[in-house]
Amino acid sequence: MYTEAIERAPDLSNRHSVENQWDLLSALGIEEPDPVDDAVEMIADPEAAARVERRLRGLGITPAHPLVVLHVSAGNPFRRWPESSFVALVTSLARRDPSRRIVITSGPSDADAAVRVANEARRLLGPQASAIPETGEFDLAELHALTMRAAVYIGGDSGPAHIAATTRTPIVELLGPTLPGRSRPWRDGRWYAETVDAGDLPCRPCSQRRCAPGDFRCLTGIGAEQVAAAVERALGQVATTQREKELQA
Repeated sequence: MYTEAIERAPDLSNRHSVENQWDLLSALGIEEPDPVDDAVEMIADPEAAARVERRLRGLGITPAHPLVVLHVSAGNPFRRWPESSFVALVTSLARRDPSRRIVITSGPSDADAAVRVANEARRLLGPQASAIPETGEFDLAELHALTMRAAVYIGGDSGPAHIAATTRTPIVELLGPTLPGRSRPWRDGRWYAETVDAGDLPCRPCSQRRCAPGDFRCLTGIGAEQVAAAVERALGQVATTQREKELQA
C-alpha cells in the first residue's frame, strides 16, 4: 500500500469514475476494466422480488402494464432536476399510453419529493391519476427488484441509477453538473442506456459546491419533452426486443 504511487485523473474529467478507481489496480498488472466483463453487479434477492411483485399485483399492476420507475431525488441539489419538470414528464408519459404505470421513488436525502411529484401529477391527470399508484417506500433490495421488473428506469446521477445499471432494464439518466463520460451507466452496451443533459456549458462540469451562474442551468436547461423523447426511444427498444423474442419462439 505504501510502495507504489498511482497517478489519479481529476474527478471532473470526462473519464468514467469506474476507470478512475480501477487505476489503483494497475500496480498489480491488472488491465483496464471493460463494462462487459467487469460490469457492476448486485445480487438479486428472490424474497425482495416476491414482495415487490405482491405489492404491484395488489395495486392491479400486471405484466400488461408497462412499468416506468422514476427516481426524483439525488444526494445534493446540484443533481436534482426541478420537481416541476418531473411532474411535466410524468403527465406526458401517462397521457401517451394509458396502460402505463409510473412508480415514483425518492431517497432519504429528500424523502418527500416522490409524494410531492406524484400528488401534483395526479391532480393534473385527473381521471388518469390511476397511472401513478401509491406504492410506498422500497428498500435497496426491493428497488433493485422493482427496476429489474420495469420497462424503463429514469433518474439523475445518483445511487439508484447505478443500481439500475446492474440490471438489463433500459435507463434514461439525467445529468446536470457531471459529464456522460464520467457518470454514464457502466454496463454491457447491449442493454439500452441514454444520458440526457443540457449540452456544453462554460460552467459544466463543476465541483457541486456553488452554482456559479446561480440558476442551476445545467438542470433547468433539460426539457421535459426532451426526456420524454428519450424514454419513448427506450420503450421502443423494449418493444423491438420483445418482438424479436416472439419471432424466435
